[in-house]
Amino acid sequence: MKFSIKNTELSGKLSLVARTLASGGVNPALGGILLEARDGSLSFSSTDGNMSLKVPVHVEGSIESDGKVLLPGRLFADISRLLGGGQSEIEYLASERTVQITSGSSNFHIRTLSSDDFPPLPDASGDTISLNRESLVETIDLVARAASRDDMRPVLTSVQVLATGNELTMVATDSYRLAVKQTRLAEPVSTELDRNIPAHALKELSRLLGASDSDSVRLSVTDRVVVFNVDGSVLSTTTVDGQFPKYQQLFPDTWEHDVRLPRTELLESVRRVSQMAQKNRPLKIALSPGELTISAETPDLGDAEEKLPASFEGEELAIGFNHEFFRDGLEAIKEDEVLLRLISPLRPGLLQPVEGEDFRYLVMPIRLNE
Repeated sequence: MKFSIKNTELSGKLSLVARTLASGGVNPALGGILLEARDGSLSFSSTDGNMSLKVPVHVEGSIESDGKVLLPGRLFADISRLLGGGQSEIEYLASERTVQITSGSSNFHIRTLSSDDFPPLPDASGDTISLNRESLVETIDLVARAASRDDMRPVLTSVQVLATGNELTMVATDSYRLAVKQTRLAEPVSTELDRNIPAHALKELSRLLGASDSDSVRLSVTDRVVVFNVDGSVLSTTTVDGQFPKYQQLFPDTWEHDVRLPRTELLESVRRVSQMAQKNRPLKIALSPGELTISAETPDLGDAEEKLPASFEGEELAIGFNHEFFRDGLEAIKEDEVLLRLISPLRPGLLQPVEGEDFRYLVMPIRLNE
């Protein structure tokens, strides 16, 4: 195997596949990046055993002979980032079991790993769903932030992905907040989908989509694996077993208060006041006729308060939230106005766009010590 490649192409593709490398473990091959030349095309692949990524690679000119070779992934990626502009000549020296990388005055020889130990990657067989790239990126950004990072409850580290008819729904929760986004599909699904996909895998998919010009994504579903095909790049991940919470039951049937607020002004106030919500102190939202007050206090640091006009009538109400969770919900909404829906200081609050309910963000309250 021998080929020429621009250094920008080399480092760009390696930076993508390096994100799915295993860290440690008993199989050194899971820390490797597989270079595979077949029928004049080149690809890079990596896997951590649960998630894998294979990307096509553009070379300058032709590739001399087919074959495959496995290189230490992080070392290969680190070297590629330091090569600068220009291009590299990469050649597998079979007799020495090394790969030679030549770029300008730089010359590297990297020992190979055993490609026989690299596990086969899932294929894209099975039923497929066509997804719009732009709406998929938006949905992942809105929902995945609410997934848990605590492996004690693995199912909560995933995003429930549901598809039926012409509608796709993604749901995530860490028990303290819940995000739901519904998206219309360009074509109806032939088979209903209900899978728990790891949130970190969806975030990697979003990065992959950001590096692609493709308008659509194909999602293939097998028993325990989902495969995303993005313009020839293939990301696969095992799904998470377990019963996802029945999120519909978490939303109250009715709300006592609906308050329309300017999203940008509210978000900026929350960001400023939250500087004083340290050491797990709550962000306090107080409503009185015509006014909303945002405040926070950390006794040994100080306090902060800001007021905004608000379309609120009724008895005064004060509720506390985790400032990071509340801010995340505001950041997820892109419209000019946000609707804050409340019942009481001890019931969850809801953030959503004023128009439509395709995105809803439920956040649990924190008891205020008045």
